[in-house]
Amino acid sequence: MKKINRRNLFLMILGLAIILIIFLLIMLFENNHREQTVKIGFVMAGQKDENGWNGMQYQGIRKACEELGTELVVRENVKEFSGQCAVAVKEMAEEDVGMIVLDSYGYAEEMKDLVAEYPDIAFYVNSSEYHRENMTYYFARMYQTRYLSGILAGMQTTSDKIGYVAAMPNNEVNRGISAFALGVRRVNPDARVIVSWTGSWDDEQKEKELAGKLIEEKGVDVLTYHQNQNYVIQVAEEKGVASIGFHEQFYGFSPKYLTSAVYDWYAVYRELVREFMRGKGNSQNNYWIGIEKGAVSLSEYSSEVTKEMQDEVEKAKKEILEGKDVFSGVIYDNQGNLRCGEDEVISDEMLLEQFDWYAEGVEFYG
Repeated sequence: MKKINRRNLFLMILGLAIILIIFLLIMLFENNHREQTVKIGFVMAGQKDENGWNGMQYQGIRKACEELGTELVVRENVKEFSGQCAVAVKEMAEEDVGMIVLDSYGYAEEMKDLVAEYPDIAFYVNSSEYHRENMTYYFARMYQTRYLSGILAGMQTTSDKIGYVAAMPNNEVNRGISAFALGVRRVNPDARVIVSWTGSWDDEQKEKELAGKLIEEKGVDVLTYHQNQNYVIQVAEEKGVASIGFHEQFYGFSPKYLTSAVYDWYAVYRELVREFMRGKGNSQNNYWIGIEKGAVSLSEYSSEVTKEMQDEVEKAKKEILEGKDVFSGVIYDNQGNLRCGEDEVISDEMLLEQFDWYAEGVEFYG
């Protein structure tokens, strides 16, 4: 009997010891996990809760970080070329952030040399002009959706004059204007895309002024834009002309607001953060995803978009999904120069880094 009691006691002590060891291992794992939580930095020119570029970017990266279990560290209202970006990066480095996303175009130029001071941090920027060992360009192929929205504009216009209020002539903006013009002229070879520059991503007064002038002085009857906010749509609504938005779907406008060319930044950031967490941060110079992964699309159509217009867009979209690039086949620029031959495709490198021209049909005003 005593022998049995001793054995039971031994087993009980052994069981308690095993439970204690398991408990200590769990605590050790949890502490280790907390210490190793991945931190993602996000530097933005605007605010988290604003509409347009900044708000959509923030929502996308926040959702991606929540899904993947990473901590998001944010710095808002960091003005370009003010020195604030470098300060924000330094602060994040002190917080042991392993990856930093710089969401405004000018940040890359500011940080192109300074990133070398942070070799253990993976930087992602949306300016394709600058690359470093630890700085990668990222973006969505918005030009694909610009092309599709151009088809709608080309079919909608009756004046054959379409207005485009743009910020500044960099590779991304130039590429978008040209893709839009290619879409317009696919369905309406007589139409022209008339561009006015604001020199800024966000200037309500200038954007509204130029939108008004394009309508009143140039006779455009469709408007679109490359800006942070939807001021151009507001002017179009006041003047009774059609418009195509940018960044996101908008509500409360008339059916004259046809659709928007939109990003899904969650789709983009999910790929970037996953890449980093797998130890592949900065594994390529350019990270560019498009319509095939849902990174860009057209938003819900208004009642003014006819079945015929929708069918034409779907036809072009199918071509893209099957591998036909927007910038392929015979393309002339607005100076009459051949930019792409019949059996050619303009390379990603050229599209990203050397797009200093405009497709046939693009004009400038103001």
